[in-house]
Amino acid sequence: MRMQDDEIRAIVAETLAEQQRLQQESIDAIVLKAVASVLASFGIEDDDRKELRADFQHLRRWRKSVEQAQSYTFKAVITVLATGLMGAVWLGVKVVLGK
Repeated sequence: MRMQDDEIRAIVAETLAEQQRLQQESIDAIVLKAVASVLASFGIEDDDRKELRADFQHLRRWRKSVEQAQSYTFKAVITVLATGLMGAVWLGVKVVLGK
């Protein structure tokens, strides 16, 4: 009797695992079809995937270069302001000591 219960549990577990695998495959197919239809609505066909990827890589490089340029610009502005402030302090010291 015990052997039959174990066999039944094994069969039920196998059946549930197979159903889960089939359901996951179905979900994957539906998602793939949805993504393909959304891209097609934007005018991007399946054959254009390599070009689309290259476009996104280009956009990422562009964004990173713009962020880097902003960082350098900010540093340059801070440097100019600090240099101007130090120059004004130096001229003030020269005037005070000169009198």
